[in-house]
Amino acid sequence: MDWKSFEAYVFDKMSKTKLPGLSIAVVREGEVIYTRGFGFRNLESAAPMTPHTRVGIGSVTKSFTALAVMMLSEEGKLRLQDPIEAFLPLRLRPFGQPVQIWHLLTHSSGIPATAYAEALIYHTVGEEATWVPMGSFGDLKAFLEGAEPWAVAGPGQRFFYLNEGYRLLGHIIEAVSGKTYEEFIEERILKPLGMKRTTLRQRDVASDPDWATPYLLDGNGKHLPSRFPFGVSADGGLISTTLDLCRYLQLYLHRGESNGERLVSSQSLEQMETYHISRPSSLLADEGYGFGWSIHPDFLGHKLVSHEGSVLVHTAFLSYIPDLEVGVAVLANASGHPLVQIGMVALAGVLGKNPEALPFVQNQKLFNQIAGRYETFKGTMQLRASFQGDVLFLESHGRLLKGSVPFLPEELTDRYARFSTAQRGRKVRAEFFIEGEDVTLIYEPYKLVRTGA
Repeated sequence: MDWKSFEAYVFDKMSKTKLPGLSIAVVREGEVIYTRGFGFRNLESAAPMTPHTRVGIGSVTKSFTALAVMMLSEEGKLRLQDPIEAFLPLRLRPFGQPVQIWHLLTHSSGIPATAYAEALIYHTVGEEATWVPMGSFGDLKAFLEGAEPWAVAGPGQRFFYLNEGYRLLGHIIEAVSGKTYEEFIEERILKPLGMKRTTLRQRDVASDPDWATPYLLDGNGKHLPSRFPFGVSADGGLISTTLDLCRYLQLYLHRGESNGERLVSSQSLEQMETYHISRPSSLLADEGYGFGWSIHPDFLGHKLVSHEGSVLVHTAFLSYIPDLEVGVAVLANASGHPLVQIGMVALAGVLGKNPEALPFVQNQKLFNQIAGRYETFKGTMQLRASFQGDVLFLESHGRLLKGSVPFLPEELTDRYARFSTAQRGRKVRAEFFIEGEDVTLIYEPYKLVRTGA
């Protein structure tokens, strides 16, 4: 693995998206083979980010919740086919069908996201948002009253990412185990794995000097110190480090064992890693969801199990390849370049593969070739091509007349790219033809050539 090249890639992405700090760790066959902190955990004091720095892992927490459910299932305290109303005083029957535990595990209750978590997070960081006082099961029950008519599919039929579903799973864990969610996760997962710097409690990080300051980026790219949304729990409240997350990954790579002790059966892990339902949007060619994990059937020829996490001011990515015993953890203290891409590039390198085989790397290389200034015949008209994510913008920047038209990609190859938009009821295309350093744009009725970056 060429770690120097990888580090240059990380620095480039952090610089372009102004990520203040990032931590990464890679594990292979029981050993941490690479670990590194980039940037700052606190800009004001210039304190560096390290692999020991505590960062919120957001929805990566869902895999811990799912693992806890599987442990209780093995003990016979619940069945995955049990309706949730068997454990909680909550009737949830979209289209008359009771929501079962496995429906919550796979985000297939049929109820679309209600954006409770988004509202809580936005309000916490100071953005204008609806206030959702979600401090107890009673609050959650009150919030979900009337959710049945909001459903658009029967349970088990369609994927809708639902944070509330994992909060309900947290309350089921409490009802079945007789412990709080925090106590169960700590006693049954964190302590056996030696994850001493992983917690759900605010008091554990309040006085910790190696806690990553949460940051927001304003519209001018300025870093604003912010607040962490401690109100999230079983759906996204865990705080950890990349090194601690490597201990967690080892549990999956060792098929349920840690330090000679079996915490969960390999059969339960295989259920968690099974493609149960398709996700409507995917980074790679195909993506499904298991129990608390996203499933990529073909990542450079191997099954990849992963999850992203974000509470806006802290972001995370955790992933592993079961058959190769390889995994990666990435954490950051702001939203910026997608950590899933950084993690996948690291895994590709560990596998000895060229990261350019990954579609998002190919696309970014193509977009870099396309972006720039364009002119028509004899410079009579000028346009600028730029990108925000995968969206192309063709922009005019006159002193008085300015405009920006967004285009979505239709076909992308290494020498040709076609994008389209709608204008005045008509479909309009922008086609780029690439010959080495020369790029031609056909934007009917115009032909333009690239004249500079």
